[in-house]
Amino acid sequence: MTFTPWSLLSDAGLLAALLVTGTVLRARVRLVQRLMLPASVIAGFLGLALGPEGLGLLPFSDQLGTYASVLIVVVFACLALTDGLSFKGMGRSAGAYGSYSVAAYALQVGLGMIFALVVLGLFWDVPNGFGTLLFAGWAGGFGTAAALGSAFEASGWEGASSLGFTAATAGMLAGVVGGIVLNNWGARKGHTRGMGRFETLPEELRTGLVSSSDERTATGFATTSPSSVEPLGLQICVVLIISAVAYGISEWFTGLFPSLMVPVFALAFIVGLALRAVLVRTPAWGYVDGESLKSVSGTATDVLITCGIASIVPSFVADWWLPLLGMFALGLALCLFLFLWVAPRLFEGNWFEKAVVTWGWSTGAAATAIALLRMVDPKLKSGTLEEFGVAYIPVAPVETLTVTFVPVLVTAGAVWVVGGVWTAVGLLALLLPWLLGWAPGRRADAKAAATPREKAGV
Repeated sequence: MTFTPWSLLSDAGLLAALLVTGTVLRARVRLVQRLMLPASVIAGFLGLALGPEGLGLLPFSDQLGTYASVLIVVVFACLALTDGLSFKGMGRSAGAYGSYSVAAYALQVGLGMIFALVVLGLFWDVPNGFGTLLFAGWAGGFGTAAALGSAFEASGWEGASSLGFTAATAGMLAGVVGGIVLNNWGARKGHTRGMGRFETLPEELRTGLVSSSDERTATGFATTSPSSVEPLGLQICVVLIISAVAYGISEWFTGLFPSLMVPVFALAFIVGLALRAVLVRTPAWGYVDGESLKSVSGTATDVLITCGIASIVPSFVADWWLPLLGMFALGLALCLFLFLWVAPRLFEGNWFEKAVVTWGWSTGAAATAIALLRMVDPKLKSGTLEEFGVAYIPVAPVETLTVTFVPVLVTAGAVWVVGGVWTAVGLLALLLPWLLGWAPGRRADAKAAATPREKAGV
């Protein structure tokens, strides 16, 4: 059947119905609430079961799998205009936490690549980019899985998106189920300030609904008058301009160098940063609303996740299920090692709360991290969430550079460069707190060796 604008409308309506159904199920079904499944993930599973790859009851067009590749461009265009980085407030504790977070991300990249090359390559003829599935699906989540999947498929790896979304789904489930298990273990061992029951979580975290009007927040601010142009419409126009320019540059570059492929989402980020650099020097920057752009980005991500899961091709996953299990086992082992061995020795206070937050986002979702933290720190008295906000600052550039350049390096054949460099970055980040004296053991040793005058600060 020929794809037309009406096909797009039909697909959009079906995706909207799935998202609304997912929202209702999250609000009403206790099991779904306990698993903390986002509505977009529920919608994706329903789309997979009822769509073309399942029972065939939903008449999606043959472009369903393409939408995720387009939407990730929108997400990165928004990111360039809303992501402000600052290292202000990076103290010793936050510095150690930041190093731990960078290590959690970089080691998934590096070790995943090395494991695929050295171990999986002995038994299966895995594609060069197979090792990226770990960080793409776990530390990166659905957005990164979409970005890398579209990049690799454009370079000839058929089924990369299906495998990426499968990895992201497995990571999310590992994060939720594993996080709940670790929380209960921490409560029994006395590592938490006070383990909260599921019923004590705020209603918005359990059901996904904000029922009280007093607790509802604005999703953006109007910077224009509707008499001229709708405020949200202006923000969307800026994002679409960036996305279209990025696509045009990609097509132009491919025309010049047919053997090379630059991901459109990476170009969208670069174009967005360039536009931002110009706008911040003019009064026009005051009319770009970051909160509205976050809402646009979040909406694109929700639809992206739904499309991504619904378009998974089971036959691709079936072909690679054993090496996928091996990769997931590596990810689980790495996350557990950081949680159970590194965190207690690295953090001086609230080590469990910090570790459980990192566990949540490094398996795919910041929302999971917050929900898990609320279970062990119901009133957020530990200050972990605020410290994590500062500690995540060094992760952002590492993540952005990784998603931008890893597909290019892998496509160019520099797979060992990716494995070696990112593993080295992860190990350095892991050792840095001890080298700089941020870890409690180093500070305790220094304090014990100090003279009485030094201890008194004389």
